[in-house]
Amino acid sequence: MTDYPTESLAAHPPYLFPDYVATRLRAPSRPLVIIPQTLTEIAGPVFGQAHVRPGDSDLTRQHAGTPLGERIMVRGRVLDENSRPVPDTLIEIWQANAAGRYVHVVDRHDAPLDPNFTGAGRAVTDSDGWYEFVTIRPGCYPVPGLNNVWRPAHIHMSLFGPSFLTRLVTQMYFPGDPLFPYDPIFMSVPDERARMRMVSSLDMAMTRSEWALCYRFDIVLRGREASLFEEPHHD
Repeated sequence: MTDYPTESLAAHPPYLFPDYVATRLRAPSRPLVIIPQTLTEIAGPVFGQAHVRPGDSDLTRQHAGTPLGERIMVRGRVLDENSRPVPDTLIEIWQANAAGRYVHVVDRHDAPLDPNFTGAGRAVTDSDGWYEFVTIRPGCYPVPGLNNVWRPAHIHMSLFGPSFLTRLVTQMYFPGDPLFPYDPIFMSVPDERARMRMVSSLDMAMTRSEWALCYRFDIVLRGREASLFEEPHHD
């Protein structure tokens, strides 16, 4: 078994974080049972460029019209613990529109839907681990049932490796958001340095003049500099 360098578990959020109200119901009340992978999971389907249609990564061109809001690019690399690129990784994103509203039946936020923006896209990393999306900067939105709690602008990201059981989920935030200290999900990560690994950086070198700003967001799968994922951690 490979001994990967690991970060202290103190960097990860606890299963139960009372300020993040949903964890009061979701947090396990008994010790977790780790189920080892079998050959079926290890030898699962392999994703490739053929699984992504042309235009899937451009969320601004999926409908007849142009969506409202600030057009942006989100670009980065998927890397392993030794900064080596991880190719052929399927990345799926979903997000709110510019008004802070999701296209979902349970989202009853009093904000308009955009008929030209669905808020979902997918891409596959190239041989150097790069991915790129064109989208609209999402708006912040209130958390239902909580008094004056708002989520900062963010984009959800899901990564698939060689099988359906190797899915990782994280969130990308935007630099300088004043809502960070008030977001129970962001603040559930106790280590400030680890929290900042969920924040993208403005990449002026890749920004396209008079068209769209670019935000860089690298994803590290494991090791001391690993991105924060919504995954079990061992106690």
